[in-house]
Amino acid sequence: QVQFVESGGGLVQPGGSLKISCAASRNIFDYYTMAWYRQAPGSQRGWVAKITPADNIEYADSVKGRFTISRDKAKNTAYLQMNSIKPEDTAVYYCNVIPSHSDFWGQGTQVTVSS
Repeated sequence: QVQFVESGGGLVQPGGSLKISCAASRNIFDYYTMAWYRQAPGSQRGWVAKITPADNIEYADSVKGRFTISRDKAKNTAYLQMNSIKPEDTAVYYCNVIPSHSDFWGQGTQVTVSS
């Protein structure tokens, strides 16, 4: 079992930047592919960035070149740096493993992009 706590969301203007964090209750990064997911109103939740234990990284096309996933194993924390933010990035952002585990979903952190 692992618990994720997401934080750092907020209101940001289009074109701005934001960095959100995901703290895990124990070390999972050495064992599981970890991902950032997001869910916009009326849409399904989907992953936007993922990182494997071997540090292989992949991004969804919608965020490629704008978002950067990273992690600090010593802190059991993952990050998502979001640059050149667009209104369509508005969503609740979550972290979980891949494939996602239903018991691991946290509360998420809301990111709202608006001028």
